[in-house]
Amino acid sequence: MTPPSPTRSWTLLSNHGHVLVWASRHPDARVRDIALAVGITERATLSILRDLEDGGYLTRVPQGRRTSYVINDRRPFRHPVEADRRVGDLLALFSREPGDD
Repeated sequence: MTPPSPTRSWTLLSNHGHVLVWASRHPDARVRDIALAVGITERATLSILRDLEDGGYLTRVPQGRRTSYVINDRRPFRHPVEADRRVGDLLALFSREPGDD
């Protein structure tokens, strides 16, 4: 007997988290690249990048016709449950290679 397929799918990180992680690992990525990696539209990606910039989590730096992203890893998480931690703690998890514990 085949188990029923899930009716909903979800991930542990929000799209904001995914965009932040991707931009930290690929600071010169195009919006299109980020959108494809995260699985959202370019419009949604731009909106999230704007939210992250407005919140002080990243800075967009023009590089000719491209944009680079500089992450402020000292910013605290926004939710009160994690407000005592900095986003750099999360990003550090994703900067290590699997098995580098």
